Amino acid sequence: MPINTLTRFLDENKVEYVTVRHSPAYTAQKIAAAAHIPGREVAKTVMVTVDGKMAMAVLRATDQVDLDLLRGAAKAKSVTLATEDDFKDAFPGVELGAMPPFGNLYGMDVYADRALTKDEQIAFNAGSHTELIQLTSADFQRLAKPKVANFSR
Repeated sequence: MPINTLTRFLDENKVEYVTVRHSPAYTAQKIAAAAHIPGREVAKTVMVTVDGKMAMAVLRATDQVDLDLLRGAAKAKSVTLATEDDFKDAFPGVELGAMPPFGNLYGMDVYADRALTKDEQIAFNAGSHTELIQLTSADFQRLAKPKVANFSR
């Protein structure tokens, strides 16, 4: 979802947001540093498979996914990290690894870690490794409709 598609989606849903451009960065922590945003306010999207189905786990840049906790939260038999080959074609026009956390727009379940939802503002990749979108956590939850659970460490 290129930035224009994402911002159009946000505009159509009457969301206030800020676009943040930064130097190229490829990890959530480096993105936070490049954009001068605290790591706990930057959401990273980790692609997982839940019982064989692609899904997004969204959590703070400072945290790591605990697959056992996510499996329990999803009431699944199996949760594994997806490989780039598994999802490289799932997001046309989006740089690999820079997916915004709106899996619902791609027919994917979205799981948001409870700690992330407690922050007033969150920022996330806007489809490239040089742009972020920053908005309220409440608006993210309203639009992405994530399943909220504790699955980070």
